[in-house]
Amino acid sequence: MRKKLPIGIENFGEFSSDDFYYVDKTGLIVDLLHNWGKVNLFTRPRRFGKSLNMSMLQHYFEIGCDKRLFEGLRISREKELCESYMGRYPVIALTLKGVDGLNFEAACAAMRSTIGRELLRFEFLLESDRLSDREKQIYEQMAGPADGKQEVFSMPDALLADSLQNLSMLLFKHYGSRVIILIDEYDVPLDKAFQAGYYDEMVSLMRNLFGNALKTNEYLQFAVLMGCLRISKESIFTGLNNMNVMSVTDEYFDEYFGFTDADVQELLAYYGLEYAFDTIKEWYDGYRFGNASIYCPWDVIKYCQALLKNKNAVPENYWANTSGNVMVCRFIEKASQQTRNEIEKLIEGESITKAVNMELTYNELDTTIDNLWSVLFTTGYLTQLGREEDRRYRLSIPNREIRELFISQIREWFQESTGADTGRIAKFCGAFPDGDVRLIEDMLNEYLWNTISIRDSAARSGMKENFYHGMLLGLLRHEESWLLKSNTESGEGFSDILIETRNGTGIIIEVKYAEDGKLDRWCRAALEQIKQKHYAARLLEDGMERIICYGISFYRKRCRAALHRPPVSDN
Repeated sequence: MRKKLPIGIENFGEFSSDDFYYVDKTGLIVDLLHNWGKVNLFTRPRRFGKSLNMSMLQHYFEIGCDKRLFEGLRISREKELCESYMGRYPVIALTLKGVDGLNFEAACAAMRSTIGRELLRFEFLLESDRLSDREKQIYEQMAGPADGKQEVFSMPDALLADSLQNLSMLLFKHYGSRVIILIDEYDVPLDKAFQAGYYDEMVSLMRNLFGNALKTNEYLQFAVLMGCLRISKESIFTGLNNMNVMSVTDEYFDEYFGFTDADVQELLAYYGLEYAFDTIKEWYDGYRFGNASIYCPWDVIKYCQALLKNKNAVPENYWANTSGNVMVCRFIEKASQQTRNEIEKLIEGESITKAVNMELTYNELDTTIDNLWSVLFTTGYLTQLGREEDRRYRLSIPNREIRELFISQIREWFQESTGADTGRIAKFCGAFPDGDVRLIEDMLNEYLWNTISIRDSAARSGMKENFYHGMLLGLLRHEESWLLKSNTESGEGFSDILIETRNGTGIIIEVKYAEDGKLDRWCRAALEQIKQKHYAARLLEDGMERIICYGISFYRKRCRAALHRPPVSDN
């Protein structure tokens, strides 16, 4: 019986106990022990296995670990390392993913709960014969009564900033071994605080918490932090000069977050899905961490799940659906005409060269468009093809999934921004039943100039037509009294857009992308298709008394419209 696909599994212990498929990343432990600093910070985009790797580290280092979990894996071949480090350390493991709140007080309560739940793992300290009564009292003040049932942790503010350092001290006294601290999603509290308006207060809390735990902690063996962004030292890491940072541009540890080609090929072979390799590569590969080409593991696993149910399953945008993609929206809103042209180049499959700042504070993220380029890069919406000079990188969209995400966000932004100008859209819509080709053409060209066009030379013509089709449909939906039909069967085919108006006028619109730039020729081809396929049949069946046909062709930021009014008898 085949192993189960690990959908959403972040606890390393479950892979063995519940028989899930595991892509071996235990080489991370080997490289960490050979290259570790006192404080090690890994930054990677979301859904690339950070939390699972943190769980793996905890299961490996923690006293009392189940060594059978690592049998047959890469780390098991390192006999000396396993003898010296495996199961040898007390481990404090936190995820700050849930530290959120509408105000600072609520976020502090969430932080107390997060740390409090970790404290409860060590209730045995209250019975330790190696701790003094005063030390046990410190533990009880932090964790509360030893009943293990409290849902609200009431740790005093004075102890919160010292809590990780105090717990390190107590564990060291009990075990006689220094402590390993693991902090996952370390940047989430700052992100939430920035969005909710209490950023400065959260920075102060985390600066004290991290400073005590990571900088002045004599009981610390080493620490590992993971998150999406590398937060400036001047923000929460002030004075922390012993930090070993591994970002998406560093060659160290480049293959341990995400799947490599070999990982994907082995997984597909195991499940008998080898035929899907090229599709998976097109959609989900293309991230470049250091020198390694990486797939998003979440996407690969989700698509494999779909293929096991239906071998003809169509790839989906799984990664984008895991968040609101606020950063892309913010970026597009701030884009100047020059920046929009650069986005067009990226969607076309080209690269652009930008200076990348790998170390920002949240207050700086969207102060300039240059900072937003950096954030899109570090969070996985863009990847690097190589470094130039002075922190300048050649950036590109990594794969088809992210390209389509950009396109969908551009379409949403366009509809929102144009929707605010109701007067102009009403005038645009009114031009169609009036047969005002010149006005339609002029206004569409103006809209195209102010938005971001899709001109990917490597994409299918239909993909480009779909973008312009969607943009036009979004504008026409402003007229609420019309009945709009898109890609509807009519006559001998499927028409792009059919419109039925209250006064009995039926409108047919056929959209073409002019691959060769000859707009007039493609307008004529669109009108000829309407005639040959008898697209008016559906409108006539629905009682439309007058038919107007439009052929509209697009090429980059230009369009042309042509009109034909067929006699009803011709249909």
